[in-house]
Amino acid sequence: MSLNWRTIRTQLGVFKVNFKGLACLLVFTVSVCGSAPGMCPTACICASDIVSCTNKNLSRVPGNLYKCMKRLDLSYNRIGFLEPEWVPVLFEKLNTLIVNHNSISSIITGSFSTTPNLKYLDLSSNNLKTLSSPVFQELRVLEVLLLYNNHITQIESSAFGGLYKLQKLYLSYNLLSHFPLDLYTGKYKLTDLVLLDISFNHIQLMPIQRLSSVPAKHLSGIYLHGNPFYCDCVLYSMLTFWYQRHFSSVVDFRNEYTCLLRSDPRGYNKLPLLHDNFLNCSESTVNSSFQAFGFIHDAQVGDRLIVHCDSRISDAGTHFVWVSPDNRLLEPDRETNNFKVFRNGSLEITDAQLEDSGLYSCIAINKKRLLNETIEVRINVSNFTVNRSHAHEAFNTAFTTLAACVASIVLVLLYLYLTPCPCQCKAKRRKRKLNQSSAHSSILNSTPPQQLPADEKKASTGKRVVFLEPVHEPKHSQNGKVKLFPNDNIIAESILKTTRTKSDSDSVNSVFSDTPFMPST
Repeated sequence: MSLNWRTIRTQLGVFKVNFKGLACLLVFTVSVCGSAPGMCPTACICASDIVSCTNKNLSRVPGNLYKCMKRLDLSYNRIGFLEPEWVPVLFEKLNTLIVNHNSISSIITGSFSTTPNLKYLDLSSNNLKTLSSPVFQELRVLEVLLLYNNHITQIESSAFGGLYKLQKLYLSYNLLSHFPLDLYTGKYKLTDLVLLDISFNHIQLMPIQRLSSVPAKHLSGIYLHGNPFYCDCVLYSMLTFWYQRHFSSVVDFRNEYTCLLRSDPRGYNKLPLLHDNFLNCSESTVNSSFQAFGFIHDAQVGDRLIVHCDSRISDAGTHFVWVSPDNRLLEPDRETNNFKVFRNGSLEITDAQLEDSGLYSCIAINKKRLLNETIEVRINVSNFTVNRSHAHEAFNTAFTTLAACVASIVLVLLYLYLTPCPCQCKAKRRKRKLNQSSAHSSILNSTPPQQLPADEKKASTGKRVVFLEPVHEPKHSQNGKVKLFPNDNIIAESILKTTRTKSDSDSVNSVFSDTPFMPST
């Protein structure tokens, strides 16, 4: 054929056709889309660069699909696990892969080596239980990953390693009991992640203090509703702060945030968490949470303070301005008294004063994206001298109270442990009794003690108390001495021969007895 152009007459008119150009176009199409262009597997429906093989009882990807396809739908099949051979052909142009509602229970490393340019991957409604590390490392341009409605109980820290472009991750309706903090901190954090849906899991506690360091552009996309949280004032403060910042994750699902009392762990009574502060949280607890998230800043007079504008709009085309409590406009590259605004939105107060206290507003404006956001920050400046005097007074009061307590304890110990020994008291008491007994004996006896008869000496040295009654009419031959009744000598002598140590109770009874007695020696 010498000519490339030919004229073809038709009923509609005359057309010029370049047969050589058509032949080249056909060869190019065949080389790109495979050896069988225009053919589609019988189990699939093909429309241009979209292939749908849904509900066809497939266990793997057909091998004769178009290589030029960009979207592949394999939902509602019976694919059981993902391995390196489950996609037999390299599909470089495939950017959307849908494999939901299958029976996938595990993913082996290298399963996505033949689909390296995926941007959207849907693995929802399967039987995944754990995500080992790493299983998605080949998907370096992936932006959206759907894993909701599985049975995932554990996620290893490096499971999402390599997903440098991931922006949205859906993990709702799983069995997770811990918040995956590694997505925001640590070695494998996802810097571009702006949406994490972890709603309707089994999370009861949140790492609130560690989340306080996460930028607002990440926090605003964390969806936590539907979890069985314990009722806690710190959690309430965090969610209230998010609500005041107009985070859609809290504003749109406010009624879905409930909590359980620790006395009711099974959740028979779910209480609303964001309604009317039924927890009766103190203002100090709420303010401390706001302070942790950068909503409240404290400074002393003369301090240098830098406050960041934690806006969700943080790309390169964003312009920041601040409004002071007295309605002064503070802009970048324009110093006003002791205020300075940097281009990244941070506000610097070089020499804080008491009059600088108040509510500041940071306005982030992005004209290209037609977005703007206002963040309010409270700054409290206090006088160090006044605070130090109050602290000193409080310290003096506390020290005085402590000293009084210590002195009281010392006195009590002295009273308990330095009191004279009870043995010494008993010895003194016995000595006193001896003195009393000598007095009584002098009354009863007219002769000195050394002249007592042997029988009476023996009675005086006994261990028993013997009560003696004098004779009403003493005879002269007795020389005024006490005489026992008949046979009393024998009875008394038999009693005195019985040796027994006198108990304390005997001595007490002897002291308080009205009857004369003979003390023991």
